[in-house]
Amino acid sequence: MSSNAPSEPGTVMSGEMAEQPAVLRRILDEGAPAIREVAERIAAKNPRFVLLTARGTSDNAALYAKYLLEIQLGTPCGLTSMSTTTAYGARPDLTDCLVITISQSGGSPDLVASTEAAREAGAITLAVTNNADSPLARVSEFHIDVLAGPEKALPATKTYTAELLALYLFVDGLRGGGGTEAAKALPGLAEAVLDRRAEVKALAARYRFAERMVLTSRGYGYPTAKEAALKLMETSYIPALSYSGADLLHGPLAMVDNISPVIAVVADGKGGEALQPVLERLSDRGADLMVIGRREEVERASAGFALPTEGLPEELQPLIQILPLQMLAYEVTMARGQDPDAPRSLAKVTETR
Repeated sequence: MSSNAPSEPGTVMSGEMAEQPAVLRRILDEGAPAIREVAERIAAKNPRFVLLTARGTSDNAALYAKYLLEIQLGTPCGLTSMSTTTAYGARPDLTDCLVITISQSGGSPDLVASTEAAREAGAITLAVTNNADSPLARVSEFHIDVLAGPEKALPATKTYTAELLALYLFVDGLRGGGGTEAAKALPGLAEAVLDRRAEVKALAARYRFAERMVLTSRGYGYPTAKEAALKLMETSYIPALSYSGADLLHGPLAMVDNISPVIAVVADGKGGEALQPVLERLSDRGADLMVIGRREEVERASAGFALPTEGLPEELQPLIQILPLQMLAYEVTMARGQDPDAPRSLAKVTETR
């Protein structure tokens, strides 16, 4: 067969999902010392607050970093609106502010331009990318390489979990370390979850004909809900709405019925506890509720996928939570006769301005 022959549908995304345990090991074994060094150098500058800049999947990684920084360090954080700089020309005073820009490719012009503007405005700039030679890495004062290896599939999978782990290690470094030991369990847990493909395929058959999905969580699990919704939309084209559990109760709950599936990401920790009133209200509404997370909640729901998170700190659970949801997006797409490797109208590098 010619090396240029097209691969079977889904082959590339499937292969890259399977690489994630190896990528996590690479970051822990090879990337952690460099990440720690960057964290120590930035900590010495004593930034007074943090702004996070990203788009798409990386924006969900940025939201995860926001939770980490605010909870673990007590540092005020915000997610930037790049158009204030790139479209409106605003130039805020960013003295002593750490601006973290997250991008798989590091090539989008708005990310590069907003980072350049931030540096000119006095910010400490850090790029977190999968490309050390990217324009974004070059214009930033500091850089962290997430070491995910070349990403060929359009839907980001391994780069997302790589970004999460790199950001976790960075924040751990800012606070003096100590969290690396807990992270060493991640590659093995990821392998165990990815080996349960048959369970996810059965769930996909259940949701193959869904016309809409709602995803919800709280705390560290909320970025997982947002990223899962994005994966479902860009691969299967199913409209997937993601809400913080608290926001879901403030109005959107009215659209929940017994037809449209609701996927709840239930962490083993404070986020899962905070989601309990939401789960109760969803049950009262007769929702077709699927739970990703704690076994006790999975057994009470209509369907679900129990995660092996016993003893794993809540802040590390998003790296495991997203895996069955990546597989669900893949399997639903394949069941609908579509190719997750080639979502329509998408490009690997989205050049927004």
